[in-house]
Amino acid sequence: MKHPRNIILIGPMGAGKSAVGRSLARTLHLTFIDSDDEIEARTGVDIPFIFEKEGEEGFRKREAVVIDDLSKMDGIVLATGGGAIVDPDSRSRLGGRGFVVYLFTSVEQQVVRTQRGRERPLIAGSDPQATLAALLEQRDPLYREIADIVVDTDGRRVNAVANEIVEQIS
Repeated sequence: MKHPRNIILIGPMGAGKSAVGRSLARTLHLTFIDSDDEIEARTGVDIPFIFEKEGEEGFRKREAVVIDDLSKMDGIVLATGGGAIVDPDSRSRLGGRGFVVYLFTSVEQQVVRTQRGRERPLIAGSDPQATLAALLEQRDPLYREIADIVVDTDGRRVNAVANEIVEQIS
């Protein structure tokens, strides 16, 4: 397989998109970009604040613009937010502008991984397991629709996942 110009990581929150993306970018000598970080840089506020002020719909509109801009770049590893694939236009752009890797992880693993680190507005103040299960049921077909490959991240180290991706695109 020919080396793709961009590698786009999709998957649910807690799948390891940012960590795997950084490792992959280092290995392949590409630039790493996290779409959530870009949204925060452009707005000057964090994602929970955007959700609080604009709701999920407002956030998704901002995300669609960022996905469009970033996916036009060359030589990047792009880690997307878990819901980036909900918007049909974003899904089409991601699928058409890079080699898409769906980092799959179980709901149980997501619960463990999302307990630490970033605030996650979609699971704040709720039953995280039930919310994550509902989101995965809704989004899994959308991830698979545009994925060139699916890599399971459950119980695996970041470097092992990144190495598997490198092997599959080489």
